[in-house]
Amino acid sequence: MKTIFITGTSSGIGRTTAKHFAERGWNVVATMRSPEQESELITLDNVLVLQLDVEKSDTIQPALAEAIKRFGKIDVLLNNAGYGTMGLIEVATDEQIRRQFEVNVFGLISMTKAILPHFRSNQEGLLINISSMGGKVTFPTMSLYHSTKFAVEGFSESVSYELASQNIRVKLIEPGAIQTDFGGRSMEFFFNDALTDYKPFTTAFLGKLGEMENQPSYASPPEIVAETIYQAATDGTSQFRYIVGEDAKMLIQMKENTDEQEYLTNIAQHFS
Repeated sequence: MKTIFITGTSSGIGRTTAKHFAERGWNVVATMRSPEQESELITLDNVLVLQLDVEKSDTIQPALAEAIKRFGKIDVLLNNAGYGTMGLIEVATDEQIRRQFEVNVFGLISMTKAILPHFRSNQEGLLINISSMGGKVTFPTMSLYHSTKFAVEGFSESVSYELASQNIRVKLIEPGAIQTDFGGRSMEFFFNDALTDYKPFTTAFLGKLGEMENQPSYASPPEIVAETIYQAATDGTSQFRYIVGEDAKMLIQMKENTDEQEYLTNIAQHFS
């Protein structure tokens, strides 16, 4: 029986993926910042719920050690923990900027470094990183979030070369808009109405965003992401990127197949 270790399972994609793998007979290590508040995952067979905060490096090794003690071996690490920010970069505080990178980038790298000795000792392992269509295309007011996901893309692609020499594979999941609470509890906003110069822009943008969110096909269910992660973990292929959601497929294809200036102009006009 194989084991997957997942960060950020208190909600959204992480929680859905934990249940998806458990239902298919995998051992699941479901980590979160506050496991004492968890009531569902602890009831599932072959699921070990542990405390782990990717911002606190001293929580990583104990969780990995407990997982290995319980299940003997970790086959897959799913770096899922992350959150988004939206707002005007001029308003963002240094603390907000640094925390966005601490969670989405540095936490992911810390988890990767921590699992590698175990993978090397087994002479195999699979690292799956949750990126986003936001690691390939960008939207207004999400500069911090996009920059972290662009970093995840670059890190994952580059590190895959060196890890291939150790029979450790790396894969990227690129979801589009997903029906989770990402825009609620997993999103931090920073706008300032006192900056009136931005008012026409932010009013137009937020209006367009509201129209998009009200469309029935705007977001895909998290189960689709969980199934794609399961496919990546089990298909035995060398496929590196897995795009999830029709919106993500359309926008990424548009960017790849459209003149850069034309693409940027189209996005700017759409949100103005």
